[in-house]
Amino acid sequence: MIGAGGGGRRLSRVPDRPLKYGRVAPRADVVTYRVRAELKETSPPVLRKLELASDLNLAELHGILQIAFGWTDSHLHGFAAGPTFYSKEAERYLCPFDEAEGDAEGVPEAQVRLDEVLAEERDSLAYAYDYGDGWEHLITLEAVLAKTDNTPRAVCTGGERDGPAEDCGGPGSYELIVAATDSASPDRAAARVEFAEIFGEEVDASDFETTPFDVHQINAALAGLDANPAIGVDSLLPGVPELLDLVRSTGGLRALRQLLAAADLTDPVDIDAETAARMVRPYAWLLDRVGTRGIRLTSAGYLPPVHVSAAYAELGLADEWYGQGNREVDTRPVLRLRETAQKLGLVRKNRGDLLLTARGRAVRDDPVALWWHLAGRMPIRSSDELASQAGLLYLLVIAAGRGDDVMATVASLIDSIGWMQSDGEPVSSWAIAHVAEDVFDVLTRLGTMTAKDFLSSASRTPTTDGALFARAALTTWPR
Repeated sequence: MIGAGGGGRRLSRVPDRPLKYGRVAPRADVVTYRVRAELKETSPPVLRKLELASDLNLAELHGILQIAFGWTDSHLHGFAAGPTFYSKEAERYLCPFDEAEGDAEGVPEAQVRLDEVLAEERDSLAYAYDYGDGWEHLITLEAVLAKTDNTPRAVCTGGERDGPAEDCGGPGSYELIVAATDSASPDRAAARVEFAEIFGEEVDASDFETTPFDVHQINAALAGLDANPAIGVDSLLPGVPELLDLVRSTGGLRALRQLLAAADLTDPVDIDAETAARMVRPYAWLLDRVGTRGIRLTSAGYLPPVHVSAAYAELGLADEWYGQGNREVDTRPVLRLRETAQKLGLVRKNRGDLLLTARGRAVRDDPVALWWHLAGRMPIRSSDELASQAGLLYLLVIAAGRGDDVMATVASLIDSIGWMQSDGEPVSSWAIAHVAEDVFDVLTRLGTMTAKDFLSSASRTPTTDGALFARAALTTWPR
């Protein structure tokens, strides 16, 4: 108590009031925030160290955190200003679902900038993901750094521990799973017993797939967000956005996101006449062979032997097929060239003749126009769901130009979507190629993939020309 003379007013200290968290005015300049993001209730903490542009909005931050921790964006989420997500004093920021439903009070996350909720060092922001499992993240501002034009808008600089598996039950279950699957853990035996008591004997701890912490993979995915700020999956070929929703594993979703980032689908496609002519040569050869008069087919509907032999010799197909190369039914490369040309709208059958379509006549002597026509018709439409998905994945893998085994990568992604053989085994690379044979055969014929030995099960490697074609195919809609 303080007195001010005999007539002074008595003053007393006001009791502590709860601190009300909320937004402040955004910064006038854009800087880089060095932040620490960690999963609460994990010990040692699952954490990621990030450097972020201060003008990111929270919707963008949500996508960054999903990548950094290996989440699959399969559940609701939300942000709150303050050290805990559920604090009554914290201001809430809503995900699109909560905003649309109107059941929760708060501000839409897309309307809130990062520098409105993190202003000074040690300020914190709470991020909750999957309200059932209860993953609460704490994002703390550690330093404010200068930003240049070349500074990435989001980059991971470090971190610790693998990301938890989706739907594993929350932090407590995650720690139990880690202890039960770590062969070096002294508590492994006890953890396995406890795990069985909670999840049942029919479930194994290894069934929960954690996301290995790999700063390079995280930054590859983040670079895609940085390089393509204006593109969203909705602007891609129909079916591609659905693939992201269908993937059931953390690793599969991360691989698919990395393919989309590496494909760089915002970069304009420019094809020169020489490259186009080299790639479309098999189809140009067939169009020229059919010519204005057409070809009379055999009574069984196949190309006559003289044309099959010419294709076999002039297109150099002996390296990828066996036999005499004079009967179309026994010479698959020639058979599939003619069949896919029909499906691509270049030739048609009419009363026993093989004729050019109007489109075939228009592009017959123009390699660039033929190249764009083929890209615009890919992937060849199929009523088979698996074939459609595999066709898109072939294009994505080739467009990304990554890896030395296109077929194995596609098979792995198909497995992550949930397809399997009747005996429960994963679908093989060659089974996928057979199911999606129209797309696979066209891509092979155009030279988008190479192999040391096409007659064996050798892996296919994407080519530079192939990546250009696949990018064009993924961005030339409507057809």
